[in-house]
Amino acid sequence: MRKHIYLFFAVAALSSCKKYLDKVPDDKLSGKDIFNSWQTANKFLSNVYSHIPDEFGQRGGGQYNSSDDYNNGGIWTGGSDEAEFLWGFVRSNNLNIGAWDATSDFVRTYWTNYYQGIQGASTFIANAGQISDLSDELKSRYKAEARALRAIYYFQLVRIYGPVILMGENPVDPNMNLQLPRSSVDDCVEFITTELTAAANDLPVTPDGDAQYGHVTKGVALAYKALALMYAASPLFNGNTDYANLKNKDGKQLVSQAADVNKWKVAADAYKDFMSMFVPATYNLYKSEDGNPYKSCRDVMLKDWNVEVIFSRKGSIDSRQYELTPRHDGAASGDVKGGTGLAATQRMVDAFFMANGMSPVLGYNSDGTPVVNAASGYQLTGFTDFKAPSSNNSLPSKSTFNQWVDREPRFYVNITYNRSNWLNPTYPVETTLFRGGNSGKKADGSGGDYSVTGYAVRKSMSTGAWNNGNDHKLIILRLAEMYLGYAECLNEADYSANLNEALKYINLIRERAGIPQYGTGVNALPIPASQAEMREAIRKERRVELAFENSRFFDVRRWKIAEQTENGPVWGLDINATTEPGFYNLASFETRVFNKKHYLFPIPQSEINNDVELVQNTGW
Repeated sequence: MRKHIYLFFAVAALSSCKKYLDKVPDDKLSGKDIFNSWQTANKFLSNVYSHIPDEFGQRGGGQYNSSDDYNNGGIWTGGSDEAEFLWGFVRSNNLNIGAWDATSDFVRTYWTNYYQGIQGASTFIANAGQISDLSDELKSRYKAEARALRAIYYFQLVRIYGPVILMGENPVDPNMNLQLPRSSVDDCVEFITTELTAAANDLPVTPDGDAQYGHVTKGVALAYKALALMYAASPLFNGNTDYANLKNKDGKQLVSQAADVNKWKVAADAYKDFMSMFVPATYNLYKSEDGNPYKSCRDVMLKDWNVEVIFSRKGSIDSRQYELTPRHDGAASGDVKGGTGLAATQRMVDAFFMANGMSPVLGYNSDGTPVVNAASGYQLTGFTDFKAPSSNNSLPSKSTFNQWVDREPRFYVNITYNRSNWLNPTYPVETTLFRGGNSGKKADGSGGDYSVTGYAVRKSMSTGAWNNGNDHKLIILRLAEMYLGYAECLNEADYSANLNEALKYINLIRERAGIPQYGTGVNALPIPASQAEMREAIRKERRVELAFENSRFFDVRRWKIAEQTENGPVWGLDINATTEPGFYNLASFETRVFNKKHYLFPIPQSEINNDVELVQNTGW
C-alpha cells in the first residue's frame, strides 16, 4: 500500500478521537498528550470500541462517504436467505443480485473501519503506560481490552475477506512506505487466538460496576477464541481446494489445501474450556421467571445483561425497531407505526419447527413448492381458529392460515405474519400484509413501506413503542451461540465419541424453546443416527435459534453451501394479489446471484492498486 494509505490508518483513530476531545476544556492536545491522563486516554479507548459493528444499523450498513464517517453495521441479515430489505439504498440489495465488485463502497468500508480499530488499539497499547493517574493494574486491564479488541477486529476481517494483512504488535509508523503481503488464514487465526488468550489473563470475569458493562471481559475474549478456531476448522478455510491458486507472490499458500479434522478438536477444546470456566457460574441460558418458552426466547433479546449475554453494546435501537414495526395505517398511535422494512423470506419461515419439534418441510421442488414432512402435521392450506403465544391474553383465538398454526415458540418470537396481533398491548392492532392491508402494498401500488415477502421480522422488537430510545442493547454474543458452536465442533471432531455431549447442548436449547428433545424427555425425537444427520440437526437448530442475529450469512459461507442457499429465486407470498386468498400463494420476489467468488469479499481494489505485494481473492 502506498504511504498515505498507511498514514490514514495511523492517524484515523487519533483524528476521530478529537471529536471526543473537543468536549475537554483544553482540547489543544498533541497525540502524546492524549495519554498523559486517564480522562483523555479513556476517550481514545472509547473510540477503539466504536469500531464494534452496530448491527442494529444494517439498512445503512457498509456505506462510505468522503467525510470518513463510517457505518460499520453489517449487511448480513438482508444479505442472507433469512430476509430482504425493502429500500433500494440498502447495500445488501446490491450484494444479493450480484451488483457489486472490488470497487463497491461496502467492500472498502469494512476493510478500512476494522483496520482503523486495529491501529487505534495498537496505539493505545503502545502508549497506555504513560497514563499518570491510573494504577498499574488498571493499565494492564485496559491494555488487555485493546488487545482483545484488536484480535476481534482481525477475526471480523478474516470472516469477511479470508486471509488478511497482519500489521504486527506496534502501531504503524506513518513515515514508512509499507508494502505487505497477506498472511495465511492459519497464521491469522494463530495470531488472533494467541492474542485473545494473552488478553484474557488480564481481564476480569465480570464487570466491576455499571460503567464497565459493554467492556471486554475474560469471557468475551475466550468466546471469540473458540469462534475463531471454529471458523478455521470449517470447510471454507480447512482443505478448500477452490483456493488452490490463492497464493502470495512468493508462493505462500493462503488457505490450507488438506482438510485437518484435528482443527475441529482444537476448536472443541476451546469451547470446552469456556464452558468449564464460565458455565453456569457466570453465564447460563436465560429463562423467564415462570419458565414460559415464548417469553424466555423473546426476552433473552430484550433484557439487558441477562445471564445469557456474553457481549453487548449500545446500538441503533430506534432504527432497528422502525424497520421491524409494520406501517399500521389507521392505528391509534404513532408508537405502533413503523416501516415494515425488513421482511422474512418464506424459506426462513419454513425453517422454524412445529410445536412437536419436527421440521415442517423436507425440501423443495424446482418450482419452489415445499416437500411437506407429513409426520410433522404441517398443512399448506386452510385455516384454523388459533391463539398464538404472542397474542395478548385478553384477545380470543382467531382464524389463522394453517402454515402458521402450532409452530414452535421461536416462530412467534421471530415472525410477524398476516393477521397476527401486534406486540404493543397499549395500542392493540392486527397487522394485515396483503395488498390494500394496513401494512401491505397500497391498493393503488403507491407508497414505499411494506413487506416484499408478506412477512416481517419481529425478533428483538420490544413490546413498547418503536421509538423508545435506549429500550434495550444490541446483543453481540450470547451463550446459545456458544452451545451450538460447541455441539458442531464435537460432532465434526468425532460423532461417535462425542454424541452424548453434543446432544446435551442441542437439547438444552430445545428445552428452553419448549419443544421435544432428541432421545430424551416427553415425545422425544429419534437421536440423529450418523455424523451427517447430526450435522443437519445442528445446522437446523442454529438457523432457528440464531435467526436474524447475523450468523446465517457467515454460516452458509463457512459450510460452503451458499451456492445452494443464496442462489436463484427467493420466495415469499404474493403481495400483489388483489384478493386475500391469492395473497397466500407463493411468489418469487427476486432472483439472487451467488457463485464461488462470492464466498469471500474481494480486497478493495484501491488497496490492490497501492500494495504491490497484495493479491486479490480468487475470482475477483
